[in-house]
Amino acid sequence: MDFKDDFNTPRIIQFPKIQDPKGNLTFIQNPQHVPFEIKRTFWTYDIPGGEIRGGHAYKSQEEIIIALSGSFDVIVTNLLGKTEKFSLNRSYYGLYLPKLTWRYMENFSTNSLSLHLSSKEFFEEDYVREFELFKKLSQ
Repeated sequence: MDFKDDFNTPRIIQFPKIQDPKGNLTFIQNPQHVPFEIKRTFWTYDIPGGEIRGGHAYKSQEEIIIALSGSFDVIVTNLLGKTEKFSLNRSYYGLYLPKLTWRYMENFSTNSLSLHLSSKEFFEEDYVREFELFKKLSQ
């Protein structure tokens, strides 16, 4: 992946996939596969049917979301009000989200597992948790 590209918009990143009859392997290395230094990782799992996760934006943090198992949809809205849906269901794809991107996750399959790679350590003040406040940031 060439990170000289414009990384101001959400996009799918394809990670290396090494196929083997005994099972496939995918890996991520800095800085070749991620456009930021990874400062934090977390994962979500055991999400009950019909639940929605996320529902926030970050003021300065960038993030990559990967469906390690199962599937789910990520709905993103940028500061211009453009909304897109990304369906994640392959462990060798990651969804890159730049700062100031509203996101929520829905439509989780049974036993889905999402891995999140973040450019910042947890800092509550970096979160924008109200959509109306998020929309005002573009004005």
